[in-house]
Amino acid sequence: MFSHILVPTDGSDQAMHAAQVGIELAHTLGARIYAFHVLAPLAAVAYFSDVIRHAEDSHAERAVTRAQQRLADIEAMASNAGVECHGGYAFDRRPYVAIVGAAKMQHCDLIVMSMHGYATLDRMLLGSETNRVLGCCDIPVLVCH
Repeated sequence: MFSHILVPTDGSDQAMHAAQVGIELAHTLGARIYAFHVLAPLAAVAYFSDVIRHAEDSHAERAVTRAQQRLADIEAMASNAGVECHGGYAFDRRPYVAIVGAAKMQHCDLIVMSMHGYATLDRMLLGSETNRVLGCCDIPVLVCH
């Protein structure tokens, strides 16, 4: 049925719950996991501020370190369940585009992700990343609440 499952994460409790669901499903199906984290690029003003101050620990370095830790957490969960897992990250202002792009590049046949973030009215007006993925993706998406 499904052989390669993309699990996007932002490190939140909801995303980790979705990761656990994805890992359990992968274990049941004999599938593998691709954990994915989207990093927001630093705005130009903040970037130049970092450059001017000659910050040793730049925004990008801190963001990559956080992403690697979040991916390592999912890889450890998958390893404990006996599920093959690899991970990656990308910088993008539109996380839903990066998620769909990663799913296609990695040849994933299912995305398992959480729905959280906005209050109900805000979600209706602004949409959520999950809703955006659902709206532009031709890969099945399992949404965990």
